[in-house]
Amino acid sequence: MPAPPQHHALPVQLFRFVITGGLSAIVDFGILVLLMHFGLLHTPAKAISFVCGTTTAYLINRRWTFRAEPSARRFVSVLILYGSTFFVQVGLFAVLYPVLARHLPQIWTQTLAFVIAQGVATAVNFIVQRMVIFRYRPPLA
Repeated sequence: MPAPPQHHALPVQLFRFVITGGLSAIVDFGILVLLMHFGLLHTPAKAISFVCGTTTAYLINRRWTFRAEPSARRFVSVLILYGSTFFVQVGLFAVLYPVLARHLPQIWTQTLAFVIAQGVATAVNFIVQRMVIFRYRPPLA
């Protein structure tokens, strides 16, 4: 029988989550800017980019950050979590974008609204994933 995956302590998981989040944010932001460049409005563009970024994050976090085996329960739990943070993130972006657009150039508006919305969603995602979805449960002796 293969050895169970090694579970890492909080600092290692947090570091890996941040690295994964950075990569996922690049995917998210890159798709957002690209879609808006081609004329898609800011809210639908952010919705699509969110889905791309969070899919990237889930796939990497499950395997690398939390070292968890795939399971239907975890997958459904992550879908519920990401569904919730979808509304938080896209909602914050939708509120912030028009306010900031009155005062800043488009790239600054996109960046600032993105960073604020992403930061809130990232904090919620890490806490819920670590404490609930990917919580380490030692094997029964």
